[in-house]
Amino acid sequence: MVSYMEHIDLSNQKVEAQRAAQIRDNVATVMDRIHAAEQQAGRSSGEVKLLAATKTRTVGEIMAAIDAGVHLIGENRPQEVTAKVEGLQALCAQRGLALNPKPHDATDDMSARVGFHLIGQLQANKINKVIDHVGTIESVDNLQLAERISKRAVARDLNIGILLEVNESGEFAKSGCEPDKAFELACTMATLPGLQLQGLMTIGAHVDDEATIRKGFAHLRTVRDAILQSGEQGTGSCSELSMGMTHDMEYAIREASTIVRVGTAIFGPRAFI
Repeated sequence: MVSYMEHIDLSNQKVEAQRAAQIRDNVATVMDRIHAAEQQAGRSSGEVKLLAATKTRTVGEIMAAIDAGVHLIGENRPQEVTAKVEGLQALCAQRGLALNPKPHDATDDMSARVGFHLIGQLQANKINKVIDHVGTIESVDNLQLAERISKRAVARDLNIGILLEVNESGEFAKSGCEPDKAFELACTMATLPGLQLQGLMTIGAHVDDEATIRKGFAHLRTVRDAILQSGEQGTGSCSELSMGMTHDMEYAIREASTIVRVGTAIFGPRAFI
């Protein structure tokens, strides 16, 4: 068990009114930032999806963000997925929302869906903890992991979305495949049964230089475009670019991001790592 889970009840469904109001106001501010960045980049309003990064946040806090208009949530750790999913499903159902709807029960009303992603590293022995609960795994960075997810998805008659994580910054501490291997790896993953290659993901360079950060985002866009244009089997759905977080989302949006993963700007600084 992750150490902080001994000190916080992540399944807690209650949230104080003042805290809920704070989260609601923060979501509105983030959405304003996204819309302004879309406008500055000459993009249509609504092109970029807001994913609330919910590491260390309780079910009640997450639902406050959903009530404020967030329709995409992402967990970093499988242990948190299993700790929260039952409460999230119940509270979403009370609101007429479907958490990670399966194809057979999916609604055409997109506003009634809440997508559930895994955005942190996934060890092979933790796949079974998340595969029945999340619709997309954004952190797939090697073929062996993709093959293991595929095997389990097929056994459960599931179609799991995946994003190939690419280490565009080249920083040693970050996960992700090497940029020059991303095209070939993505095309191979796209052929695996039970998986749908939905796009690419990266974490921006941990520097203050805009040009350096944007260079990585721009390269990921060119790789995505090359995959889409390749015509290779299974690559037609590779449209997403999950890049940009609280501190660099505007740069990412200017470089064609379709999903920004935001935690701190919605929930505030984390008390636990």
